[in-house]
Amino acid sequence: MSVEGKHVVVTGGGSGVGAEIAQVMAHAGAKVTILGRREAPLREVAKQHKFIGWITCDVTDADAVRAAFTQARGLNGPVEVAIANAGAADSVPFAKMKPDRLTAMLQVNLTGVFNTWQAALPDMQTNGWGRMIAVASTAGLKGYPYVSGYVAAKHGVVGLTRALALELAQDGITVNAICPGFTQTPLLDRSIQNIVDKTGLSAEHAAKTLYKSNPQQRFIQTDEVAGTALWLCSDAARSVNGHTLTLSGGEI
Repeated sequence: MSVEGKHVVVTGGGSGVGAEIAQVMAHAGAKVTILGRREAPLREVAKQHKFIGWITCDVTDADAVRAAFTQARGLNGPVEVAIANAGAADSVPFAKMKPDRLTAMLQVNLTGVFNTWQAALPDMQTNGWGRMIAVASTAGLKGYPYVSGYVAAKHGVVGLTRALALELAQDGITVNAICPGFTQTPLLDRSIQNIVDKTGLSAEHAAKTLYKSNPQQRFIQTDEVAGTALWLCSDAARSVNGHTLTLSGGEI
């Protein structure tokens, strides 16, 4: 499962799943570049390992992403693994959703994946090898109430993954999506607090309303997602392509 010496770019690398993936890849010997909008969190993650570099970038801006990848190549060489992890969730009843909120969900969760993979593609095609990985969600495979924009975007990521996997199958590039259930991250903490604020439930009860669909009755942990990403980069996973790997305790 070696990624030693490979250049791995991770978006949304300043916290949560992205930060965990960056550290796991670096400890496995990869040269890692993390991208994110906020400098301070990126710096903190980069301090954890000498092989982690950082660049500020908004994944919804295609020009900014291309510029960030150019800078990353200058630091660590051609990009061999592109992990599109950046994302956001917005909870609102469909009847109250404004068009701009739907657009925002699509931009960060779907267009951000598109921009990231498109910027990475030339290096992978030149090298004849590459790994494109999206951190999607079980929301890309089923519906959840009050997050219809997020669900629509993640379904789009799954569709993009499956189509691109076929398009690039003979180029030595695999394209896959990891679909975790509710994962213990700062994003989840905000969702729990939102439930508390709106319902008056305790934080414990609010958490249970989210993980009750997981047969193991728990939240997914970031190391599980990072370990799956590492495996997808290995030779053992060279035939895994266009796949959605669900980490959900049996929910899906």
